[in-house]
Amino acid sequence: MNRIQLHSLLITLAGAGLLLSGCAGGYMYKDLPVSRSSVATGTGNTVTFKGAPLKLDGTPVKVGDQLRDATLAAGDLKLVNFAAGKGTVRIVSIVPSLDTKVCEQQTHYLSEKNANLDRDVQLITVSVDTPFAQKRFAEEAKIYNVTFLSDYRGGDFGRAYGLLIPDLHLLARAVMVVDKDNVIRYLQVVPELASMPDMDAAFNAARKTAGLPQPLPPLGSMGGFTY
Repeated sequence: MNRIQLHSLLITLAGAGLLLSGCAGGYMYKDLPVSRSSVATGTGNTVTFKGAPLKLDGTPVKVGDQLRDATLAAGDLKLVNFAAGKGTVRIVSIVPSLDTKVCEQQTHYLSEKNANLDRDVQLITVSVDTPFAQKRFAEEAKIYNVTFLSDYRGGDFGRAYGLLIPDLHLLARAVMVVDKDNVIRYLQVVPELASMPDMDAAFNAARKTAGLPQPLPPLGSMGGFTY
């Protein structure tokens, strides 16, 4: 098939409603704001929710730091140490609550838009939702390539990484990339809770950390065409 034929096919599929760039696995992506900036973690720093400031609590963390011990609950209610995953590159997506539309989209994006990173990189979502709620969300969303860990017991993870919002007992929205030696290589803490993190930047950081090639350009960018 030459480029002209390919162009015609894409137009036909789009016209028939069969080319849904905003839909993966049945989930319809919403046009949510994406933040490109980051704020500092830890006591004395803040994030906002619709402009209202919210204080953070805990020990500050930054790129280059080693992971710290923190107890989280797995889906079977067993307690795990967050710093026990040495030997694997990880993308850790941290969300306030899976019951909100931004957290839902952030988690779908992690699962569905990672361009096969999940073959080599572990995908993790951390929230304060109970393990039961996390399991129900994953089953209903048909997300099977993400490990869910819960900080519901007491905010141990949130305090260890300076991401706890004590007034709401929620976690700040963030994404981090951790290398095989448990060193944080990328960290974005979203200034405004109602915005998405830059997940594509985190994916790129994970590829670099894992020594993986960058993905092929989208089909629409081939040969100078834009579809």
